[in-house]
Amino acid sequence: MILSQQKLNTKSSSNFLSDLMSLFKAIVLIANVLPVFTGLWLAMYFTNTSITDKLDIVILTIIGSTLVMAGALVLNNWYDADIDAVMDRTKKRPTVTGAITLNVVLTMGIILTIIGFILLLFTTVEATIYALAGWFTYVVLYTMWSKRRYTFNTLIGSVSGAVTPLIGWAAIDSALHIVPIVLFFILFIWQMPHTFAIAMKKCDEYRAAGVAMLPVVRGFSNTKKQIVLYIGCLLPLPFFLESLGTPFIFLATLLNVGWLGMSISRYFMKDQLKWAHMNFIYSVNYITILFSLMVVITFFE
Repeated sequence: MILSQQKLNTKSSSNFLSDLMSLFKAIVLIANVLPVFTGLWLAMYFTNTSITDKLDIVILTIIGSTLVMAGALVLNNWYDADIDAVMDRTKKRPTVTGAITLNVVLTMGIILTIIGFILLLFTTVEATIYALAGWFTYVVLYTMWSKRRYTFNTLIGSVSGAVTPLIGWAAIDSALHIVPIVLFFILFIWQMPHTFAIAMKKCDEYRAAGVAMLPVVRGFSNTKKQIVLYIGCLLPLPFFLESLGTPFIFLATLLNVGWLGMSISRYFMKDQLKWAHMNFIYSVNYITILFSLMVVITFFE
């Protein structure tokens, strides 16, 4: 009897942890921490600042920005509970199953957001403003206004993800610098083909939920053209980061050419969902490698 109860408690704890990870969109949240850290690291590198001298700022920035992003993602789950119930990939979220009530989710989202902003205010006002811009764009302009109505919802949503390196950089120094601005544009443009690829893969689910994603409204042909177009727009951006050195420009360009070459060479393959999946996988690896490379390259400069 005791053993059975222990197993039940373990299972309940596991389910609760799984619900929390789903509520916070853990993978998305973790992925957004990397560009924040990259912005922080590069700002210290270009201002000749030691991480030990700014360790408190680094910790406050990482935790504060993560909490703000977590708050935004939780509020997104709270607002989208109705359409999440329709989509296969989201119907097990705790907001749909009832494992966590919507009132609790709303409260969590607000509290996480407030605590995150308070922590960021101990860094710089500029970093806090970028975080606020990202939060407002994602929660209000994307989730509540454009997601269900307009195909340009992806453009709006991309802004919220693109401010992350600006937050990191601004916590150390003013982000009115070519490097963080280029990082913003890399993330902004990258999110377009990345999100369009996901939308193609989940097109039927988005259609059933009434979400105005591009492939739902304009079809696969139009979406594929835009994916290739946005990938092509990434090509010149590494050349604005010459301060990171020629090896970085070479490797970043190699990543860009590789992605563009893959998407074009397989453009007319019959299985369009497979083409979308290939672009999705490349996009995930692309952004992880690129932003990690920006940090690693500074050790050899």
